[in-house]
Amino acid sequence: MITELHTTRLHLRQMKAADSTDLFQVWSDPAVARFMNISPFSDEKQALDMIQLLANLAEEKQAIRFSIIEKESGRIMGSCGYNYLDDEQARAEIGYDLAKIYWGRGYATEAVSALLRHGFSSLQLNRIEAKVDPRNVNSTKLLEKLEFTREGTLRSYERAGSVAEPGSRDTFNDLYMYSKLASD
Repeated sequence: MITELHTTRLHLRQMKAADSTDLFQVWSDPAVARFMNISPFSDEKQALDMIQLLANLAEEKQAIRFSIIEKESGRIMGSCGYNYLDDEQARAEIGYDLAKIYWGRGYATEAVSALLRHGFSSLQLNRIEAKVDPRNVNSTKLLEKLEFTREGTLRSYERAGSVAEPGSRDTFNDLYMYSKLASD
């Protein structure tokens, strides 16, 4: 499985432990974590543990997550990747996050476009999915700009809150299901 992708402004590289400090900064921001169904990280070890979990999934060819690096500055801006890979059904689910200072500059669109190109051409996927909290207007706009189809609402699909916050996981959030097909 490929571990690097390049765009005009971005270098997407498989996450590694050395990225934990920068990714902790992204994942500890409440504005970023809000729609990731995680509580903002409070310790860098959480980022390191997440990177290790994702590395294990990549080793098993079940997922791959990339650090998004701005070519010009060399800074890690966030992450993106295939949260779930299903070779048998030729489909994947994507996810992405960016540090707030990079929002609104087209970086997420550029990163997701690279995932789409790679997924449909190199991985020979038929379907790429994304699940999005309906309140995440920026993400729904991004997917619609990239001509994903909103297939519907997954009702009460995901627990709200965090295990660290007693009582917060008693409710469930809806998610929109988006997809893009190789034939689209």
